Amino acid sequence: AAMRREGWLLPLLGAALVLSACGGEPATEQNAVDYEVADRFEVGRGIYVRALAIEPETDTLWVGTSMGVMEIGLLGRELRNTFTRQDGLANEYVFAIGIDSQGYKWFGTNAGGASRYKDGEWDVFFPMHGLADYWIYAFAEQRGGIYWVGTWDGANRVDLNTMEFTKYKEELINEWVYGLDVDSANRVWFCTEGGVSMYDGERWHEWNHDDGVGAPNENARPVSPNTGLGTRERHDLSVLVSGQESYNPNYVFATLVDTEDVVWVGTWGGGVSRYENGEWRNLSMADGLAGNIVYSIAQDSNGAMWFGTNRGLSRYDGTVFSNFDVLSGLPGNDVYAIAATGTADVWIGTRDGVALLSPKQSEE
Repeated sequence: AAMRREGWLLPLLGAALVLSACGGEPATEQNAVDYEVADRFEVGRGIYVRALAIEPETDTLWVGTSMGVMEIGLLGRELRNTFTRQDGLANEYVFAIGIDSQGYKWFGTNAGGASRYKDGEWDVFFPMHGLADYWIYAFAEQRGGIYWVGTWDGANRVDLNTMEFTKYKEELINEWVYGLDVDSANRVWFCTEGGVSMYDGERWHEWNHDDGVGAPNENARPVSPNTGLGTRERHDLSVLVSGQESYNPNYVFATLVDTEDVVWVGTWGGGVSRYENGEWRNLSMADGLAGNIVYSIAQDSNGAMWFGTNRGLSRYDGTVFSNFDVLSGLPGNDVYAIAATGTADVWIGTRDGVALLSPKQSEE
């Protein structure tokens, strides 16, 4: 059975609230046979875990929540530090965590700009410093010390040696950037509310649902009006329309380039899409994916893909999906963040908590 702890709470949250491992949506039809929830930690009722990052050099798990940042020692799974605005964080609501080649931890916040942390020292970046926007959702680094920042008003290219910021907006298929990654050819991939862009260093390329990104609307879900062309107030990050799960396949939440240079993107209602040899192919609930709204993507040390969805977590080995939800021990079914370790272990973040998934131990 999964372990459950009342740990890792930010000091300002007060006493922990222990959640039931039961309830919520029905269990998925496909149950994982090789993985289990090995540990679980509560962060406080109603608090979202939006970002996770592993720092192998210091044996650290960084956890970004809607109430601040937690620094966790992976070996002993102990809370080392918590960070809020009082400590130097630009804003408590953290949506993205990046760790650059110089060892700086970057935290992207909701309406608070970006914060950078190393060895107890903080830097804060706002538009006045060259940052594209106050809303930050993604980080990635190219070879050569070039750091990219995804925002709600385009993307920044940052030279880590000079800290010079360059902004790109019109070049992108859409200005609302939610995910970034870099392939082995040093090309940068951007996922946005209007599709996918790629910059090869000279030219920009783009794809959307008309080009094959996102599966068809399988169950005639209502189409979301949250298009990225309205006001910021319309960007409430809700995936519901009149209380129903909705569909907006041009809206891409996450991207990851795997070890074989296949590009994976998670869409709003269209499942997960993969780009290989110039062609997009889609995987959805009809193929075994836990949910068609895909918030997060990771690849584990064995090469398997992990997808965080609105209906739980999926592991895909290239042939078979293994799915997990609250009945499997997850803190919640909306899986917003995934971080794969150097072993087969995977950490996931939901509302209310963080869970560790590990291969099942032999009972011999």
